[in-house]
Amino acid sequence: MTGFKSDFLRVMQERGHVNQGTDLGALDELALKGVLSGYIGFDATADSLHVGSLAVIMMLRRLQQTGHRPIVLMGGGTTKVGDPSDKTGLRQMLSDEQIDANIASLKGIFSNYLTFGDAPTDAVMVNNADWLDELDYVPFLREVGRHFTINRMLAFDFVKRRLEQELPLTFLEFNYMIMQGYDFVELNQRLGCALQMGGSDQWGNIVNGVELGRRMKNVELFGLTTPLIATASGAKMGKTVSGAVWLKKERLSSYDYWQFWRNTEDADVGRFLKLFTDMPLDEIARLEKLQDAEINEAKKILAFEATKLAHGDAAAKAAADTAREVFEGGGKGSDLPSFEFPKDTAPLVVDIVVALGFVASRGEAKRLIEQGGLRLNDAPVTAITATIQGGDIDATGTARLSAGKKRHALVKAV
Repeated sequence: MTGFKSDFLRVMQERGHVNQGTDLGALDELALKGVLSGYIGFDATADSLHVGSLAVIMMLRRLQQTGHRPIVLMGGGTTKVGDPSDKTGLRQMLSDEQIDANIASLKGIFSNYLTFGDAPTDAVMVNNADWLDELDYVPFLREVGRHFTINRMLAFDFVKRRLEQELPLTFLEFNYMIMQGYDFVELNQRLGCALQMGGSDQWGNIVNGVELGRRMKNVELFGLTTPLIATASGAKMGKTVSGAVWLKKERLSSYDYWQFWRNTEDADVGRFLKLFTDMPLDEIARLEKLQDAEINEAKKILAFEATKLAHGDAAAKAAADTAREVFEGGGKGSDLPSFEFPKDTAPLVVDIVVALGFVASRGEAKRLIEQGGLRLNDAPVTAITATIQGGDIDATGTARLSAGKKRHALVKAV
């Protein structure tokens, strides 16, 4: 559907966030009538989200930017069960204390993208444990479970995949889709929420919630999904050789986060500027037309704007300055990730490379050395037994370690 009247759906479409919707025409009309409340659910399995979640976080941001209220639903209850839709095994069980700590940490990430408060369009964060933990099992089955057929649940792709591969699907996990559908109904009753958003892999769960609202409460609810983001070469968004690209700066330095975006494929620059920054569309149109070496300037702008949202303006500027110093000025760059060691020791370079997250194991570090891809102060490291010696450290107590052309870190004797 095109030609939306509401700012919300028009912006979502222009920015590339629209994949599927349950009734986009009616949703468009609803968004014109007043403040629309919409939510996305996030389970609290870790203390940070990664770039793979950023597309849906930006959906909440666009909702607020266009005059509506985003609801961040934390899965304090569903985290105890586990979403089986993209998994091949049962999720590790976390304690209530671990879940609560993760939720507190995640709110700091969302605060970088959303304005929380008490105003009509201010974001709110709620926890589905507030109602799921209080449910009585038999009444829940009678009131909610009767609206879900086993026939339909078995038709879900992730269920069929588990069964075809003879992988276990526990009764606990099977309940997840019922609980997620019930979340939508509960948020509608508590907060007047009429919209659930998510990635396209959540379409079935979202539709379940829409239909459950109609059957249980005779209310009209809406669903909207964004495409799952992959790079132009087909790689999954947010995954690198060294692991996940975390949004929390304590998990991934601002420099490494900036560098991730700087390394965007040429064909993805325009699309990622629309999805992951607030830059005006006419400026993005100019930048995405750049060719050859000039496209690198657009990548630097993407890296700065994306890092500014995630880590703040000062961190983005420091990361950009460090990159400029490292790649253009030949310096060490004070904002590079660092590894510290006692000055009276001589640590193995392979251990440092693993600790920095440049590679996942000592075996990979050894292969990197054998292939000539590791350098200490721009000199190739040739032995897997190489250590950091006193002569490698300059007057400030630092050396620079590089893996390939794009990953750099400071090694500091303290």
